[in-house]
Amino acid sequence: MNKLKYFVEWHVFGVCTAIGEKMGIATSIIRKYFIYISFLTMGSPLIVYLFVAFWMNAKKYVRISRRNPAGI
Repeated sequence: MNKLKYFVEWHVFGVCTAIGEKMGIATSIIRKYFIYISFLTMGSPLIVYLFVAFWMNAKKYVRISRRNPAGI
């Protein structure tokens, strides 16, 4: 069960978790307000969420490529 929880938190809600850790705010509060704002604004924060998720994923691949400059 803990493996499933870890997977869901980092792969589905990874953006909210990362923001919560950087700002020192509980992840559940960030998720709750994200959902409230999404309902009030008809889902426009989803665009921001997807952009941040893409940015976090791209940043991970850049770090990996810097560790291995030969591409092997």
